[in-house]
Amino acid sequence: MLQVVEMPAPVPAPGEVVITVRAAGINRADLLQRQGHYPPPPGASEILGLECAGTISAVGADVKRWQPGDQVCALLDGGGYAEQVAVPAGQVAPLPEGVDLIAGAALPEAAATVWSNLFMLAGLQPGEVLLVHGGAGGIGTLAIQLAATLGARVLVTAGSAAKLEICRQLGADVGINYRDQDFVAVVREVTDGHGADAILDNMGAAYLARNLDALAVAGRLVVIGLQGGTRAELDLGALLRKRAAVLATTLRSRPAAEKAAIMASVVEHVWPLVADGTVRPVVHATFELDDVRAAHRALEDGGHVGKVLLTV
Repeated sequence: MLQVVEMPAPVPAPGEVVITVRAAGINRADLLQRQGHYPPPPGASEILGLECAGTISAVGADVKRWQPGDQVCALLDGGGYAEQVAVPAGQVAPLPEGVDLIAGAALPEAAATVWSNLFMLAGLQPGEVLLVHGGAGGIGTLAIQLAATLGARVLVTAGSAAKLEICRQLGADVGINYRDQDFVAVVREVTDGHGADAILDNMGAAYLARNLDALAVAGRLVVIGLQGGTRAELDLGALLRKRAAVLATTLRSRPAAEKAAIMASVVEHVWPLVADGTVRPVVHATFELDDVRAAHRALEDGGHVGKVLLTV
């Protein structure tokens, strides 16, 4: 049961800053942690929340990049559902120009996930075909915009015509309703048999075999979620014939140095696109911290498009 309680204010350790939180993003990992399925890494806060935006209120020893009063967003190990949170300085980023403190909370987790997986890991190239599962979610809406802007052809799955229309408005070329269409058949049809060069998958086991069928030769399947389970059979012969790769990552458990490198790359490559309006955070709804249970229900119900945020 989610409860809002009083706790001691965080104090920055060396290399950390304390952020006074204006808004925090809600992610599916938070739902899993609430249910007892996704414990925080050792040493991380037990408080939920993997991203936030706000104003720096204190800096620890050895922090030179940030000063009290800086408006920032941050990728967190936990602790975002609070008035204040301590975070390693390398996981903090300036707010992109033109983005306010509430919308800024919709960016860190999605931007770091999409950029690190599709571009740093899978090496998505202009002209390639990308299939995004869950195109209307917080990660999906950002993946569509980034991939389309950088020259990929984007195909998406979603569960309603309304969601697919929004995905098209964000830059998707083809929308697939997974409730009544076979995404493998559609991918093959619209690519003239080529398939998807990269797939961003939030389903895991339930889609593994079909994702492999949808992959192009030398394709890369990137698994970032397990909504469809953790165990499935994989036809290694098919993987060999396609010279394909199955990649799987988590962001939360990575060392601080890796998260800092990802955030630095995001600031370099993604933030300019946000600043000029080419890519924008998509916010479905905001809830005050005291309404955190309603906020979790909004994400669990599956009707959202973009991010659900808590405001503090």
